[in-house]
Amino acid sequence: MARRQILLLNSQLLSNPLNCASGFANFSSKSVRYMVKVGISEFLNGVGKGVEKHVEKLESEIGDLNKLLVSRTIKLKRLGIPCQDVRTICGVKKRKLILNFAHKYRLGLWRPRADLLKS
Repeated sequence: MARRQILLLNSQLLSNPLNCASGFANFSSKSVRYMVKVGISEFLNGVGKGVEKHVEKLESEIGDLNKLLVSRTIKLKRLGIPCQDVRTICGVKKRKLILNFAHKYRLGLWRPRADLLKS
């Protein structure tokens, strides 16, 4: 009996796609503004947590964001990006942050927001 009700409900929803879309609520009241052109400096400023101190070094050595997105931890280590900031209590892992956010950016799960930039 329950299976028949589920199948009937699914067939009704699939037959009229407007019913499916109208049932979902809009979870945000404002649209989030994203950067159109993202470079290394915008990317690292979006990550935050002290990573933006290494903008000059990464821009001079790597060049563009696409090369940063495919770089590995050994390359960042050779460039002098510290794995962990020992001066702070929590010890922010900078290399790990850069690599995690680069992976999220490649997958399209994260983008730096426009209002985070200080211009």
